[in-house]
Amino acid sequence: LVLLGLMASVAFAQQLYSQDRLEYTFELPSATWCSISEPDSGHQNMEFVFGDRLDGLLQIRKEVVDAGTTPTDVARREGDLKLRYLPGFVEGKLEPFNGRLDGVIFSYEFVRTGKPMLGRIYFLQADSRTVYALKFTGLKDKLGRIRNQTDVIARTFKLK
Repeated sequence: LVLLGLMASVAFAQQLYSQDRLEYTFELPSATWCSISEPDSGHQNMEFVFGDRLDGLLQIRKEVVDAGTTPTDVARREGDLKLRYLPGFVEGKLEPFNGRLDGVIFSYEFVRTGKPMLGRIYFLQADSRTVYALKFTGLKDKLGRIRNQTDVIARTFKLK
């Protein structure tokens, strides 16, 4: 019974996040995640925090790409053009990811204000010309502890 109670509380903790202005939905696995930006007519970029920005920050953006561009191509471009200039940047591995939308995960480490940070970006292919980037950053030890939650968010991310 205790196990069933724990499983039920976990199931009830997950909430579907959806907005009329957004083209997508996903599940937030914990009430600790809260939105800190709202979409407007100019852009659909969203930001969420896991309690505090240093504990976990999620930024969602849509990228329109040339036909035939893969999530791996987008991840490599992001690493080469933007991420490698972060202080203390250490490139991690690029690994395949399967969810409602498939893609890749690009992991990396960097330093912000003298603190070791971790980044994980899920590049998810929506169609032949659209890739969504779910960028998670946070203190290395804290973001590492909530990897199961970042995976749930990315795994449940889907278009309406």
